[in-house]
Amino acid sequence: MFNRKNQEEVEKLDTIVWVCSSDDCNCWVRDNFKSSEEPACPICESKMEQSTKFIEVVHNPSSAM
Repeated sequence: MFNRKNQEEVEKLDTIVWVCSSDDCNCWVRDNFKSSEEPACPICESKMEQSTKFIEVVHNPSSAM
């Protein structure tokens, strides 16, 4: 049996993300990891739209905030 007593709970929050507007692409980027104010999709270059997802918290040490 695996010992899971010491595992920390994963913190999840509603997080601002940018989602690709193309129906053929499912790419999304966290707001604190975006490359510009209104990012283009890094996969297909389509416009991205702001949205939210309930996901694990990930801090970006390179972020200006």
